[in-house]
Amino acid sequence: MIKSQRWFVVALLFLAGVINYLDRSALSIAAPLIQKDLHFSHAQMGIVFSSFFVGYALFNFVGGVLSDKVGAKRVFGTAMGVWSVFCGATALATGIGSLIVLRVLFGMGEGPFSSSNSKMVNNWFPRREVASAIGVISSGTPLGGALAGPVVGFMAVQFGWRWAFVAIMMLGLAWLVVWAATTTEHPHENSRVTSDEMDLIRAGQADEHAIAHSADGERFGLGHFLRKPIILATAFAFFSYNYVLFFFLSWFPTYLTEAHHLSLHDMSFATVIPWVLGSIGLAAGGFISDFILRLTGKPLLSRKLVLGTCLGAAAVCVALAGRVASVQGAVALMSVSIFFLYVTGAVYWAVIQDTVPREHVGGVGGFVHLLANLAGVIGPAVTGFIVEATHGTYGSAFVLAGAVAVLGAACSLVWIREPRASALRMKRAW
Repeated sequence: MIKSQRWFVVALLFLAGVINYLDRSALSIAAPLIQKDLHFSHAQMGIVFSSFFVGYALFNFVGGVLSDKVGAKRVFGTAMGVWSVFCGATALATGIGSLIVLRVLFGMGEGPFSSSNSKMVNNWFPRREVASAIGVISSGTPLGGALAGPVVGFMAVQFGWRWAFVAIMMLGLAWLVVWAATTTEHPHENSRVTSDEMDLIRAGQADEHAIAHSADGERFGLGHFLRKPIILATAFAFFSYNYVLFFFLSWFPTYLTEAHHLSLHDMSFATVIPWVLGSIGLAAGGFISDFILRLTGKPLLSRKLVLGTCLGAAAVCVALAGRVASVQGAVALMSVSIFFLYVTGAVYWAVIQDTVPREHVGGVGGFVHLLANLAGVIGPAVTGFIVEATHGTYGSAFVLAGAVAVLGAACSLVWIREPRASALRMKRAW
């Protein structure tokens, strides 16, 4: 039993992350069957993969702003309901037009996921636990991806690909009932929160990292933070992270079946390995970053060290993964790449919480997530056209993913840095 209510909230959001990536990974796992059933080319399948991110990226920002305005609990619950319904509705697709519309609507439902759970963490956690909490929550997403392979693969083979989407919809709606019954927007509204836990949260939140006021006391608006170089640099680093992630999520299963001739059954289990390592990386990354923070007293230094090192390592591995001849080598390199990539997963959100005042965390987080998820609009479609243009070969697409990650690592090392005055204050505080 979880005695701390704030970690119970994290546990629910962790489960939501599992369901989120079960939903999102289902299409890529079932893609070979869908392509055959609906007669799609590689380029058409790439467009279908990318269509999800049109709705998703837009509602990253919309969901973040709404989380600040009307509350993260309400926004997150609504998002879960909407994306679950449209995941199930994927079973109704009859061609490329209907599937694109359904994927856009599905993406709109999933859009608020990360910005609203970041806002929930901001409401419920002391500052020194923020990256750790986000890391644990985020580690549910690759676990969902790991489960998607065998679960969706089995259901698609046994019952047809359409029933897999219906089953995942029912799981999401069941989670929503528990969320509505047990969770509140703020800890002081929840009767299960003890006085000791409430005191810990309040004391930890009193150490605000963000510089929320100008010299004359005037509060900055949302637009000020959206234009800050550190926020834009974080968004680009996040873009590079997503480019590699969505390349893997959308195309790696199809690559294994086409380039290495794996059956749907074998491919489904091969994709479990990168997801499991990714889940470990996501959970560990937040704790690693918070540990460096406690050692140095410099939150942004702790974030940039993790981002620069791990994005660089992920870049090398993904670039090499498409060049090896064996399926074991490709899966191993992709697994290591996803591990290092996911170590950075909580850190983008931690940078936002370290530099933005509480009332704008949702909006700025949604804006950064919107820019980052343009990688999902661009990447899968570009990969599809590359594969089409190179007559079914994937090597250039892997190298391009690695190059984008290198740029993201360089950007984070240059632009994410500690303001001199705030660094001194933070060192005293920690």
